[in-house]
Amino acid sequence: MKTVNDFNFNNKKALIRVDFNVPLNDDREVTDATRIEAAKPTIIKILEDGGSCILMSHLGRPKNRESEFSLQHIVSTASEVLGVTVKFVEDCRGKSVVEAASNLKPGEILLLENLRYYEEETEGDTKFAKELAQLGDIYVNDAFGTAHRAHASTAIIAKYFDKRKCFGLLLASEIENVSKVLNDSTKPVTAIIGGAKVSSKITIIENILDKVDHLIIGGGMAFTFIKAQGGNIGSSLVEEDKKSLALEIMKTAKSKKVQLHLPVDAVIADSFSEFANTETDPVDNIPEGWMGLDVGPKTNELFKRVILESKTILWNGPVGVFELDKFAEGTIELGNAIAEATKNGAFSLVGGGDSVAAVKKFGFTEKVSYVSTGGGAMLEMLEGKSLPGIKAILD
Repeated sequence: MKTVNDFNFNNKKALIRVDFNVPLNDDREVTDATRIEAAKPTIIKILEDGGSCILMSHLGRPKNRESEFSLQHIVSTASEVLGVTVKFVEDCRGKSVVEAASNLKPGEILLLENLRYYEEETEGDTKFAKELAQLGDIYVNDAFGTAHRAHASTAIIAKYFDKRKCFGLLLASEIENVSKVLNDSTKPVTAIIGGAKVSSKITIIENILDKVDHLIIGGGMAFTFIKAQGGNIGSSLVEEDKKSLALEIMKTAKSKKVQLHLPVDAVIADSFSEFANTETDPVDNIPEGWMGLDVGPKTNELFKRVILESKTILWNGPVGVFELDKFAEGTIELGNAIAEATKNGAFSLVGGGDSVAAVKKFGFTEKVSYVSTGGGAMLEMLEGKSLPGIKAILD
């Protein structure tokens, strides 16, 4: 696996696909610069070699070159984070871009305009990829967040660089850490799969059953399992058409000697609101008109016991509606248990949008082994799929 550490960028222009798809507020200011910070080690390595960096990214999902999706909005934050003034060009193809790239001197950074202003990017257009390829000497993919997309700048472009292509340090680290859970884990291995729906996580569950010793299921998806076994779940979230699938998963887990853990009690509410009336009931005996919005104290204890015995932990998805303080306790307790296990020597990987948001919100970022920056990409890796952006560099 070639990374930027295998190249000397002296007097070379590195064309880097970064993932600067960062959140902006109404004033178009960056509210979370994590993804920019994550790309910094790769960029600094290249600059310290005596090279220059041409950065390509997308921002949001523009339909018609709306100004709100311009990467111009992130230039000052990127300059601040990277400690180098970032130059900006108001397009990503054409004469002005070729000129700006060819005038770039060692030690300088140029950010191109939003790639998705052109539909050729998401279509994986070869002509568009070739135009981009002509801007740099060495291609670096450091965007894990888009590695599962066969876009022009992530997969197609690599074929124009032959042996002059490599992974950035962030993408290499992502591959290494996800692979650690999938292929090189210390037992016992525990996967915590939460979130709303079984349907969105089914492929992951099927793929990891061969690799884990314990599977903890939480969040809204747990109620499909509870109801499938004949439990009363009141008005809790359920996928009626997935009940037989839930029973099938339980049967497969048993045959593979995987211990499957479901919540035993739930914090229930009479409405989906911070101001709802709440009580704690057995998870299979929820009254009509009430819904489970968090796991209860007995479940917290059960999950904690499993986690503290684990040596490898994968956390994907919260176990309650943590966005509402009233129903955040279960997710916080889960985070505390994972932090404690990590402190005791376990390897813990957190990934997927909601669990990453929870980890940030409750201050667990530094207390787990690794927080993945790519939601969809990480999920597809866990599903055992080959990612186009990764394959393009390895080919």
